[in-house]
Amino acid sequence: MISFWTFALGLSILLYVTLDGFDLGVGMLFPFAPNETARRHMLAAISPVWDGNETWLIIAASILFGIFPLVYATLLSALYLPLIVMLVALIFRGLAFEFRYKSIRFRWFWDIGFSGGSFIAAFIQGTAVGALVEGLAIENDRYVGGPFGWISPFALLCGLGLCLGYCLLGAGWLTYRTSADVQSFAFRLLPKLMMAVLLFLAAVFALALALDLRVMHRWLEQPGLAAFPVFGLVACSVFYFAIRNKYPLVPFLCGLAIFGAAFGTLAVSFYPYMVPFSITIQQAVAPSESVAFLFWGAGVFVLPVTLVYTLVVYFVFKGKVDPNAEYH
Repeated sequence: MISFWTFALGLSILLYVTLDGFDLGVGMLFPFAPNETARRHMLAAISPVWDGNETWLIIAASILFGIFPLVYATLLSALYLPLIVMLVALIFRGLAFEFRYKSIRFRWFWDIGFSGGSFIAAFIQGTAVGALVEGLAIENDRYVGGPFGWISPFALLCGLGLCLGYCLLGAGWLTYRTSADVQSFAFRLLPKLMMAVLLFLAAVFALALALDLRVMHRWLEQPGLAAFPVFGLVACSVFYFAIRNKYPLVPFLCGLAIFGAAFGTLAVSFYPYMVPFSITIQQAVAPSESVAFLFWGAGVFVLPVTLVYTLVVYFVFKGKVDPNAEYH
């Protein structure tokens, strides 16, 4: 059952990053929309799915809490402050969704809340990943780095990079769900965003070499790990072809493939560690009785139902959206 829960955790994180990633990306692109009509169009493109996307964050946190409590406690100790800020940003972003249509005089305030909340949430998620890759200060399975031990130039660079990646996903989603002015706007942004993401990846790789991160030694020892980056490069090639020929949806699918390749690269690079080079899967797992108990409830029922619900929502709300539709 440990393998099942490890896979479930990885799936939940990947689904959250890719699904909520594109609607956070739309939020960060929101201030650059040409006019109010375009902004309404962009909101209509994500309004049926944005709240359901965040469900996968809750599921991932629940799996950590119930199945891998040592990892949950360690990460919460290390990242308590940024995670609280991220949750506040997501809450304020949700409020902005509800109030911007009803407000006229203070619509600018809710627009800032929507785009600002999207940026803060994405930046913190990327910074947390960067801190994990660089390595947290852990001794005897306890975090000892202090409230700001997660901050470093490498982690902050990763935060910026994830914002760019989410914007790439968001623009790709807009090519599929919107038409006319917003679709053209998205296609204009995509080449610049793709170039920015590639420059970020090059900068992260160079900085990782300069810092002599432990993960780089794994790459030298196991060249087969390059399979995932190669897959990502193929996706980038298809991505370039799609935006050059103005194919809708394909840029979004390529963005998903790029994120999948990045996630797979991190997963195989750190396996069997859950907190890189500090806590393994076997060390982190809860007692077998707890694992079995949660399997027959959350594993057999909650996880499949949530997955089916997600698939149904995306099927029901497929295709172009009405640019004049309002969120209710």
